[in-house]
Amino acid sequence: MNSLTDQQDTLLMLRDSLARYLDDRHSLPQRLQALAHADATPPPFWQGLAHDLDLLGAALPEAQGGLGGGMVAHAVMMETLGEALAAEPYLSTIVIGAGLLQRNPGAQADALRASAIAGQAVIAFAHSEPQSRHDRGNVQATLKRDGDGFRLDGRKSVVRVAPWASHFIVSARSSGGVRKEGGISLVLVPRNASGIWLRPYATRDGDRAAEIAFDGVRLPEDAMLGREGGALPHIEQALDEATLAICAEATGVMRRLMRDTLDYVRQRKQFGVAIASFQVLQHRLADMHMALEQAAALTTSVAEALDDENIAANERALAVSSAKVAVARACKAVGQGAVQLHGGMGMTQELAIGHYMRRATLIEGLFGPASWHLQRVARLRASAEPFIDNGDTP
Repeated sequence: MNSLTDQQDTLLMLRDSLARYLDDRHSLPQRLQALAHADATPPPFWQGLAHDLDLLGAALPEAQGGLGGGMVAHAVMMETLGEALAAEPYLSTIVIGAGLLQRNPGAQADALRASAIAGQAVIAFAHSEPQSRHDRGNVQATLKRDGDGFRLDGRKSVVRVAPWASHFIVSARSSGGVRKEGGISLVLVPRNASGIWLRPYATRDGDRAAEIAFDGVRLPEDAMLGREGGALPHIEQALDEATLAICAEATGVMRRLMRDTLDYVRQRKQFGVAIASFQVLQHRLADMHMALEQAAALTTSVAEALDDENIAANERALAVSSAKVAVARACKAVGQGAVQLHGGMGMTQELAIGHYMRRATLIEGLFGPASWHLQRVARLRASAEPFIDNGDTP
């Protein structure tokens, strides 16, 4: 019990330190100014998380330079970053990037993981392709043996934080057909490698992503992460953890939406009274609050479950997809409610509410929309149902 209490106290201190730091360095005007000049460099607060707070390794094992907080620490970090609209570099570099490097150790992987924790490297995960549509095994990029190394060819789409990245972790097919589950490998690719073409652009919520072409990129033997052709289970786990991480981010985004909306309805007057006194609006706010708290509770519960090393892959997938469905629905309820209660001014650039609404809307579809996760839940539950002979079987 004492160890659990100590861990909770540590996470609370982590959250409070990060929140204070972001309040000072990542207000909405500071965010807009940074993103206006962010085509090639990450936001200025990024290195401060490592140098000033030493928090980038909070979730990683102590043996690998972290604090051992696991997925619960990721959730705390992402929720706090979400309240400041500052989660993207952490999600890509630490949750996905460092997670994959942790499970696929090696000289290059260990060195890059240490650089990421120190704030010296930004990692982008280049996995999604134009035709994949959330099918994690649909990989057409190719990785072929070439002398004493490999040749990488293919296209990747919507690679978030790619314009800021110093390294890419790239999925590619080293054997088998396009839709086969086996034969997918992961390789570590430096940003300055010859043969890489990027088309960077701003995303709907103001962050950065890119379309990437790999044309004859030559890589050494030790660029391979883990076993050749055996990367899909690691990819599935990394994307499940990333999905839960954005669920935690979403709770932070929604808390800010709720806070700003409550402040507004208490100040805005109609017929001489604050509109917060109108019963119909109170019911709407109560519905928004309940959707948020249910999503937050489920996210926390799943984060704790994922820290169990014995959790099966299908159990992890079922839990994460269930959380994503609840969070996507809450994002719609809270985001749309916040904008409607603010009126037209809720979509302007001048108010924070519009920026948080756009992020909430993007999170609804990130790593699969609710419809995709519902289908996944149905598929997983169907495969887990035992056969019961009711006497009708011939």
